[in-house]
Amino acid sequence: MPHWCLDWELGSFKTVLARIAPGKAGTKRLLSESLIVFGEIGGNDYNFWFYDRQRSRDTPYKYMPDIIARIGSGVQEVINLGAKTILVPGNFPIGCVPVYLSGHKTNNSADYDQFGCLKWYNVFSQKHNQLLRQEVGRLRSRNPGVKVIYADYYGAAMEFFRNPKRHGIDDPLVACCGGNGPYGTGRGCDQNAKVCRDPSRFANWDQVHMTEKAYSVIANGVLNGPYADIPLLHAC
Repeated sequence: MPHWCLDWELGSFKTVLARIAPGKAGTKRLLSESLIVFGEIGGNDYNFWFYDRQRSRDTPYKYMPDIIARIGSGVQEVINLGAKTILVPGNFPIGCVPVYLSGHKTNNSADYDQFGCLKWYNVFSQKHNQLLRQEVGRLRSRNPGVKVIYADYYGAAMEFFRNPKRHGIDDPLVACCGGNGPYGTGRGCDQNAKVCRDPSRFANWDQVHMTEKAYSVIANGVLNGPYADIPLLHAC
């Protein structure tokens, strides 16, 4: 089973728990005092389909309910082990990611929003997040006494796409590490890549993943609000 599969990751989590808090009572005690960050999950599943240009871009919609259900069952699994506070993040605005902007570039201005992101892919992320919020609601109903917190990574990330200068970012759509292609793409982020001088002025690191600066903006929005339905610093 590939290491990026949720089943594998949950299995690894349980193996570590058995080492550091052996026995059912020990595991329950440790998890009851811990914050569990469950995700973000689903991005790699969707990337698999979206990177395959032979498939219709609508294909991932068919699998979205299965992905949401698996996230929900995974969270429930951790609750059953004894977790009392779980953060469940939504997906990022993938229509603003350089590898998507380059790979799905069009000449139709109507395909882009006012920030230069691809509308269709951001709507897709929002649909995933809408369904995930509903799943979080069901988990809360089934588990009174457990804090299941939804983290709006999408909204938090849009802060630096809407107002990049406020966060000291020059162009949030361009990768720091890559090539001379559109959005800083054109080659992988390796020893031969073109690397920016100051990553703190970029939101994207390697065309897919974000920089420390970008993650700090997201973390602040989740810790202090308004991008968690219970700001994390008030939940623990």
